[in-house]
Amino acid sequence: MNGFAAAFRKNRTKIWVGAVTLLLVFYLVVSFQRSLLLLADSNLTAKAIGAAYLVLPIVGAWALVRELMFGARTEQMAKVLEAEGGLPVDELPRTPGGRIVRAAADAEFEKYRAEAEASPDDWRSWFRLSCAYDAAGDRKRARASMRDAVKLFSAAS
Repeated sequence: MNGFAAAFRKNRTKIWVGAVTLLLVFYLVVSFQRSLLLLADSNLTAKAIGAAYLVLPIVGAWALVRELMFGARTEQMAKVLEAEGGLPVDELPRTPGGRIVRAAADAEFEKYRAEAEASPDDWRSWFRLSCAYDAAGDRKRARASMRDAVKLFSAAS
């Protein structure tokens, strides 16, 4: 049982992503099936609703695939950086509640911002900048920086 618990802790995020993905796929399949039922109805209003409802599983499937590919690329980049010894080290001070002290994160952020500006074509600098944005609490910019890193990584591969 000890090995199972260790494996679960190590892969907890992947297990949750898998569970949420399965639920979303189930929802998308049911939505698709319901839209087909509405399209088969003789009532024009039902057909129109079915056509509109058909968009939901298509957009949902596209978003799901896009996010899973983004996560896989991010994990791949992290493994490369880890092998190179280039992952940012999390030594930032934390509050008693476990949150990163904002002032320390902001100071650390400047280092990674300067690195990204100095080498804008290096995916490694954008990856580290994304981590710094995340530590500073700016999730929107963290995601945008990681998307830039993914684009550069894909182009280099």
